[in-house]
Amino acid sequence: MREEQIEKLRGVVRDCVSKHLYSSGIFFADKVAAFTNDPADIYMQAQALFLGRHYRRAYHLLNASKIVLRDLRFRYLAAKCLEELKEWDQCLLMLGDAKVDEHGDVYDTKDCNVMYLDKDSEDREINISAATCFLRGRAYEALENRALARQWYKAAIKADPLCYEALECLIENHMLTCEEVFIANVLIAENSSMLNKAAVLLAIRSRRWVALFILLMLDKKVSLRASLKLTLVPWSQYDKKSVVEAKFREVEKESCNSNPSSPSIKHTLKNDTDLLACKAEYFNQCGEYQKCFELTSDLLEKDPFHLKCTLVHIAAAMELGNSNELYLMASNLVKDYPQKALSWFAVGCYYYCIKKYDQSRRYFSKATSLDGTFAPAWIGFGNAYAAQEEGDQAMSAYRTAARLFPGCHLPTLYIGMEYMRTHSYKLAEQFFMQAKAICPSDPLVYNELGVVAYNMKEYNKSVLWFEKTLKHIPSLSQLWEPTIVNLAHAYRKLKIYHEAISYYERALTLSPRSLSTYAGLAYTYHLQDNFTAAITCYHKALWLKPDDQFCTEMLSLALVDEGRRGIDPKIEFR
Repeated sequence: MREEQIEKLRGVVRDCVSKHLYSSGIFFADKVAAFTNDPADIYMQAQALFLGRHYRRAYHLLNASKIVLRDLRFRYLAAKCLEELKEWDQCLLMLGDAKVDEHGDVYDTKDCNVMYLDKDSEDREINISAATCFLRGRAYEALENRALARQWYKAAIKADPLCYEALECLIENHMLTCEEVFIANVLIAENSSMLNKAAVLLAIRSRRWVALFILLMLDKKVSLRASLKLTLVPWSQYDKKSVVEAKFREVEKESCNSNPSSPSIKHTLKNDTDLLACKAEYFNQCGEYQKCFELTSDLLEKDPFHLKCTLVHIAAAMELGNSNELYLMASNLVKDYPQKALSWFAVGCYYYCIKKYDQSRRYFSKATSLDGTFAPAWIGFGNAYAAQEEGDQAMSAYRTAARLFPGCHLPTLYIGMEYMRTHSYKLAEQFFMQAKAICPSDPLVYNELGVVAYNMKEYNKSVLWFEKTLKHIPSLSQLWEPTIVNLAHAYRKLKIYHEAISYYERALTLSPRSLSTYAGLAYTYHLQDNFTAAITCYHKALWLKPDDQFCTEMLSLALVDEGRRGIDPKIEFR
């Protein structure tokens, strides 16, 4: 057959694959490979077989070719076939012997004769070495060797920072500590290589918006707290609000002129769904749940199947106690994605929201069985037990999460909370310090350390921890009002009454209908012998809860003390 006819057949194969007519593609690719016996045509046939889900046949074809050990494309595709067949050990053997260190440096490679024969398209493609490193990481993660998986994911990003899957696995599976996230942030921000590779520098300089987007991705981790303890926090260094919003504006300004004849027509990333989802996570972290919910609602109208945004939407709905929205989301997800852990997690969230904890546990457990690496389900599972004070089962779930997600500080934090609930303060403090070592920038960790110190009557230490909490908060909101009240209590215990009063009043500006704050403020005035102010605050507290025993008794005492001291001559009776 003439070369022109063979080239036409190749075009037919490519067209069949682009139209998803895989059986037709396989048929014609087989004929082209039989006519030419060219490695490129054999590879095209294997690709068609792979896309048609004939993984065993594609692997056999690639393995039978003599070039499989010399061309990295052949080896990678053969390994992908083994990945689909879940033969992970064979997959690693096919990828060859290579070692990687903790920093993602690959060395001791015996396959020095391996080549990549398609050099023409390297400039516009993801580096094949990055793809093989990522596949090794997937294999090790499937074999539950998360330490090696983490190293290979790092190696993939080092080989090519555009390998988004590797970055996503490191972040979503909580494999990076906050210190590593911070180092990566600094390196990218300085236009240095992400992991000290000149190739990364070149890629980032040519695609500046990618570097900016990666910065925003690195600045967030999925965490769970509050009512279900479901809030997407923390951002790596808990940047101040102005700093984070400046990062968003910088990414949004990146533009592309798609019509050279009309320079005024420019398209930006401002309405990009991934960027909006990232911004929604930031709003959730700041405690601006209504704003987050509105943003995710708009985004899901535009792209109803954006699963990352869906998780943020569920988080915001949980915080707002919107059980109707959770029911609707859960129903749609179970219908559309019955095999996704997120779907059953949403069902668990609905039952948690309406306080049916037994049912919520059942569905959180189902989510973990579908995807053992889905961190929110493990945390929700533990929280559902903790809500009914079943500490042993909650601890078991948290310990499993701590083992699976070493870069996530929340399981350790919640173990500490369980110990604190049972008044084991020394043990609780140890776990809170471990959580602090994993993520030294989460305000909640410092708050819990302050509470432990307060309960152990170490009031000076508690003041230090609460003040550190306030320093790490990106923007002060009602979410953090208890921390300010805690700090006021600590100052009152130290008999620094003016500071205590100052913080009580600050707390009232965030939550003006707080019984405990009015009670604490009244008691502080009482200790200062300012009985008039104390009586006023006790009355305000009792207006909020008329049957409060402490305020009722203390009001009686304040009235007696005021009577003994005499009427304040400054008071005018009208």
